[in-house]
Amino acid sequence: MTDIEIAQAAKPKHILEIAKSAGIDEKYIELYGNNKAKIDLSFLSREDRKSDGKLVLVTAITPTPAGEGKTTTTIGLADGLKKIGKSVAVALREPSLGPVFGVKGGAAGGGYAQVIPMEDINLHFTGDFHAIGAANNLLAAMLDNHIYQGNSLGIDPRRITWKRCVDMNDRQLRYVTDGLGGRVNGVPREDGYDITVASEIMAVLCLSSSISNLKDRLSKIIVGYTYDERPVTAGDLKAEGAMTALLKDAIKPNLVQTLEGTPAFVHGGPFANIAHGCNSVIATRVALSTAEYAVTEAGFGADLGAEKFLDIKCRMAGLTPSAVVIVATVRALKMHGGLQKTALAEENLEALEAGIPNLLRHVSNIKNVYKLPAVVAVNRFPTDTDREIEFIIDKCKALGVNVVLSTVWADGGRGGEALAREVVRLCEQQKGEFTYSYELCATIEQKIEAITKKIYGGTGITVLPAAKKQIDTIRALGFEKLPICVAKTQYSFSDDPTKLGAPEDFKVTVKNVKISAGAGFIVVLTGDIMTMPGLPKSPAAERIDVDENGKITGLF
Repeated sequence: MTDIEIAQAAKPKHILEIAKSAGIDEKYIELYGNNKAKIDLSFLSREDRKSDGKLVLVTAITPTPAGEGKTTTTIGLADGLKKIGKSVAVALREPSLGPVFGVKGGAAGGGYAQVIPMEDINLHFTGDFHAIGAANNLLAAMLDNHIYQGNSLGIDPRRITWKRCVDMNDRQLRYVTDGLGGRVNGVPREDGYDITVASEIMAVLCLSSSISNLKDRLSKIIVGYTYDERPVTAGDLKAEGAMTALLKDAIKPNLVQTLEGTPAFVHGGPFANIAHGCNSVIATRVALSTAEYAVTEAGFGADLGAEKFLDIKCRMAGLTPSAVVIVATVRALKMHGGLQKTALAEENLEALEAGIPNLLRHVSNIKNVYKLPAVVAVNRFPTDTDREIEFIIDKCKALGVNVVLSTVWADGGRGGEALAREVVRLCEQQKGEFTYSYELCATIEQKIEAITKKIYGGTGITVLPAAKKQIDTIRALGFEKLPICVAKTQYSFSDDPTKLGAPEDFKVTVKNVKISAGAGFIVVLTGDIMTMPGLPKSPAAERIDVDENGKITGLF
C-alpha cells in the first residue's frame, strides 16, 4: 500500500478524544472538523499546568537521494514510546505546498508511521501558511504604497529588501519587474518572490512566544533602506497591527494525531537552509506541557537542522533536549561513500566505510560539541545485510553511542520500541552540560568560523568584500550579538553540494550577510541558496488527482 492508501484506511479518533488523552480541556480547543483543531494560547498559562516533560530531538545524517526517514522516525519513535507505556506527544513542522507538488513530496511521515489526516496536513491544513503569505504580501503592498503616496520616509526603491511570496515552486517569479503601466499603477522597480516558507514572517511566527511578542517581532522586520542608509521597518510603515490581525489564529498550534492515536502538534515550517527549520516554539512548549516525552525534529542534516535548533531555537526559548536521535540508513551512507543510487541494493562494506565518517561527524558534534546524550537510529531496509549493520554498530560504539534498528515504516510503533527504550535510558541518565557551538558575545566572523570549524569540520571562512560591508553595517546597527543562521547546501558539510561524506581542508565562502531583525538572527548566505525553488521536469502534481467523491490519489 502507498502512504496515502495507508492513511486513508486508518480510522482516526475524534480530535476531542486525542485532546482529552493529552490533558487538554475542551475549553482550549478550536475545532476544524472532526480530525484537527487549534489550541488556544491560554492553555500555556493555565493555573493547573504540570511541569514540562523531557524534550527529545530527532535529526539525521546529511541527506541523499536514497532517503533517511527523519520525520517517519520521529513519528514512529513517539508511537514506540506510547507502546512501552510512556506519556508522549510529537511536535512537527507543517509541509509546504512547493515540495508537495514538486519532487520531495509531503512531510507527514510514511508507511505506518504517519500523522493524519495526511491529505489535509499536506495541503491547506488550517490555513496557517495562507495567513503568513497574506501578512507578508500586505507588508509588501504597504511598502510600495508608501513610496507611491509620496515616500515621506525617503525609502530608496533600489534598496528594498522585502519580497512578495507564494507557497508554490515557481521559478518564473524569482525576478520580476512590477509597477509598470503608467503613473497610476505604482512605481516601477525590480522585485521578486520567495516561497512562503522562506519568508521572515514564517521564522518570526515560529519563534514568537505570544501574540504581543509576535507583534513586537513583526514591527522590527527590516524591509529596505532610505537614501541616507537608514533601515526602514514594518513598524515605520505602521503595518505590524494589521499583520498581527492576519496571524492571530495562525500562531495557535494545530493538534492532529498519529496513525496510532498519539497527539501530534503540527505547526509552522521555516526553510531549513535559509531559516532555522523547526516547528514553532509554542507547539514545542504545548507538547512539553502535555506529556512525559515530547519528540520533535530539526530540518535536514544535523549540521543545518540540529545546529540551528540548538544554537537558535533552544537558546531563544530556554529549551534543553534530554536526548538526541540521529537517523541514518545503510543506503544513504553508501551513497556518501561514492555509490550510485542504482547500486545500493548490493552489500558493499568498502562504500560503507568510505561514507560512515558522515554519520560519525554528526554523532561527535552532538556528543562532544553540544554535550548531549545521543543514539543512532538505523532505518533498516530489506537489502541491508547483517555485516553492514554490525559495521555501523562497531563504529558508533567506539564513540560511546549505541545503534538501534528501526522498522517504524513497516511496523509503526512496534518497530520503534527498541529505539524508545534507548531514548528513555538516555533521558533518565544524569543530565550533561548542554553547551552551544558559539557564544553570542563573539563577533559575527568569529561565530561563523566557530560553526564552520566545530560543526562542519572546515578550516575557516572566506568573507567576500560585499559580505564584509554588510557585516560592518549590521555591526553599526547594533545587531552583532544575535545568533547566526547559516544558509548553505543541505547536501554537504561544506558549501559545495558535490563534497559528500565528511570533507576536510575546506573553507566556507561567505557571499552575503543580512539581518532578520524580527526573527532575531543574522542570515549568512554561502553557496547558491534558492529562496524560490522551481518544479522538476516531471512534478508530483502531474500524478495527483481527485475522484468524484473527493478522494485524493497520488499524494505522498
